[in-house]
Amino acid sequence: MHVVTDRLLIRPWRHEEAPRLLDILSRLEVVKWLGDGEPKLMRDLEEAHERIDRYAERSAPPLGMWAIERTADGVSVGTVLLLTLPNAEHGEVEIGWHLHPDSWGHGYATEAARAVLAHGFAGGLPEIIAVSHTDNRASQAVMRRLGMEDRGVTDKWYADPSALFVMTAERWAELARTGT
Repeated sequence: MHVVTDRLLIRPWRHEEAPRLLDILSRLEVVKWLGDGEPKLMRDLEEAHERIDRYAERSAPPLGMWAIERTADGVSVGTVLLLTLPNAEHGEVEIGWHLHPDSWGHGYATEAARAVLAHGFAGGLPEIIAVSHTDNRASQAVMRRLGMEDRGVTDKWYADPSALFVMTAERWAELARTGT
């Protein structure tokens, strides 16, 4: 996948970017928001290369895990994803993102997620879900800016309770029609 927005390119991670991926995923302030249980920091470049391979293996359009590249300077600011949720009973798909702290607060997560939502709905997904730790206010703010519906707290897919937000294809089409 290669999707261009005003400031970003959403595309597969490349092995020459392994040091940047390591820099992102070896930071507690990033990884504490990912998955269940104790945060698992990335340890070394070998693990970063393995992760890039795993991202490529998990790509099956419209699903995947992609780098968010800032087009102004070619720096990968983070990752955006569309994946089947863990323990999904009906193939529920999750959108997610994580960015390097030097890229927080610039609207990149919202811009990248908006492009990936469009990609997912163009690929035939009927609904896309976003979940976060219940105290991850920054991600929840992105979900709200995207127009996702807040559906409260769930314990369906992860061991810990998660804030649940949903965007349907119908709502996405309505937002596109009204320009909001």
